[in-house]
Amino acid sequence: MNGALLHTVFDAVAWLAAGLSLFWLARTTDVRFPATPSRDLSYVAALVFGAGVGAVLAGTANLWLSGQAGFARSVEGGIAGGIVAIELYKRLAGITARTGARFALPLAIGVAVGRIGCFLAGLDDFTYGTPTALPWGHDFGDGIMRHPVQLYESAAMAAFALFYVIRVRRHDRFVIDNGFYLAVGFYGAQRFVWEFVKPYGPLIGPFTLFHFLSAALFVYAAIMIATAPIPRPADDRAFA
Repeated sequence: MNGALLHTVFDAVAWLAAGLSLFWLARTTDVRFPATPSRDLSYVAALVFGAGVGAVLAGTANLWLSGQAGFARSVEGGIAGGIVAIELYKRLAGITARTGARFALPLAIGVAVGRIGCFLAGLDDFTYGTPTALPWGHDFGDGIMRHPVQLYESAAMAAFALFYVIRVRRHDRFVIDNGFYLAVGFYGAQRFVWEFVKPYGPLIGPFTLFHFLSAALFVYAAIMIATAPIPRPADDRAFA
């Protein structure tokens, strides 16, 4: 099976795993997320459209900045695009409630699984790391040992998923309320670090486009957590 096909298969598996993780969490715990319009078709359409546009814009821009022609997709661009689209949708629809709580685990699981597909896709995927002499370096097919940054990212998000599940099963109100922002902030922080061992072209100084996008995601998450409304005692039953 060639790299492109493997990547496509793992993309599908990642989406499936993300959906199943939410189903599993709802069935195996008694946590109930706040009522939101996240199941409305218009909400879903805005999310999918924003994520798709963001993925292509960021992936392609990074490709061009790195001196390569063509078009590409980026998971980080997809996350950022989805967030922008939903925040705009909420503003236009007059929705003030926070709607991301239920997406924390699917986001972490989706990235953890999807990055394995990036790793298996090899050089053509352009998600590999810079050359390294470390013992876990990987030869993606050109005889050069490189950082397997896809697996770094996969492991980091899998660790977050484990942390999240443990805290939710213990009815950690803070994690349940702010899980999505914790996931986004953690993703941005770890991605910022991995960017230093990727061969992408810089945007400003030593920083790539994804350094700035990672920082933006982290700042967004921090602001949303810092400004989160304090739940009323009467709301405890919704998270019991």
